[in-house]
Amino acid sequence: MAKGNAMASAAQGVKRKRRRKQGLHTKPGAGRQAAQRPAHPLMDYVVRYLEWRGMTGASERTLHSLEQVLGVFVDWCAVRGLSQPQELTRAVLEAYQRTLFLMRKKDGEPLTIGTQLQRLRALRGWGGWLSRERVIEHNAAADLVLPRAPVMLPRVVPSVAQIARLLAQPDLSEVTGSRDRAMLEVLYSTGMRAMELCALTLSELDFEHGTVWIRQGKGRRDRFIPLGERALVWVRRYLEEVRPRLVVNLHEWAVFLTDYGEAYRAHRLNRLVTRYMRLAGLEHGACHALRHACATHMLENGADTRFIQALLGHADLSSTQIYTHVAIGKLKAIHAATHPARVDASGEGLLVLAALEREAQQEANEEAQESERGALSG
Repeated sequence: MAKGNAMASAAQGVKRKRRRKQGLHTKPGAGRQAAQRPAHPLMDYVVRYLEWRGMTGASERTLHSLEQVLGVFVDWCAVRGLSQPQELTRAVLEAYQRTLFLMRKKDGEPLTIGTQLQRLRALRGWGGWLSRERVIEHNAAADLVLPRAPVMLPRVVPSVAQIARLLAQPDLSEVTGSRDRAMLEVLYSTGMRAMELCALTLSELDFEHGTVWIRQGKGRRDRFIPLGERALVWVRRYLEEVRPRLVVNLHEWAVFLTDYGEAYRAHRLNRLVTRYMRLAGLEHGACHALRHACATHMLENGADTRFIQALLGHADLSSTQIYTHVAIGKLKAIHAATHPARVDASGEGLLVLAALEREAQQEANEEAQESERGALSG
């Protein structure tokens, strides 16, 4: 009898653990309605602003980020007794800007310029909407002098040899080894973002033509890019040998599934890639390091920056906002000729790397927002 009770208790524990795991995989913004935030008059205006942004085409990811950033500001205002939009003068907003400048994270480091800009630009957008709705007469946030974002290049870009060592880390004798290898191959071959790999569905793979369709990537831009021969081999192997063993819900169309049969989330994928990088002796980087490596190695082999731009899904490489549409056939030829996975910078190349580094900083900022929010409101 005691043994039966122990087994039942253990089973319930496993179920609870599984439910907790599954709780990590909610859609961005899905917790917005369920979030338990103390009632505050300013938050009503934030909610209305988010509704308007949603109606005008903002993505769920953007809405979730805005909610977090503006929520931090509302908490800051609540501590200081500010409750009406009319009280948000330039002096108040400059005080908040000074708070961001002086704030320190848990590790003692200051907020990056990118994080500060993200939060201040969110205030500008919200203030512009408040002015447009005649809630306030003037958008005081428009008068703020924003810090200048530095042009930063990646600290370390993995070499071809280091990438080869990384790709060899997954244990292919394990069920999920082929899955992990396939994900690493796709990230390196295509340079796609972590969130794009997580959102990839079976219908977006074209094995006949060796291409992948990335739908609604960053900025809600679609793009059609080559998958790469080696990545294609590993993805096919994963789909044939491993994915059927991971499927729990037959209506789940995500290409890559976790051990629980669910689509990956970006933070979980980053943790997985980070672990393999450390095993390979790489001290820095996660998914975005593979994106850096993809662009750098193709540039070193002579790829034109226009093709790198089309592959990575950049609307522009710098303030010049140049964008060239490239036919998939030509893009496949350039990819096959310059990517190290197939063939075993100039000033423009530096612009590509700088754009990638800005992207990496932005993604890191978004992941750190919730933990920083607690420090700021305190």
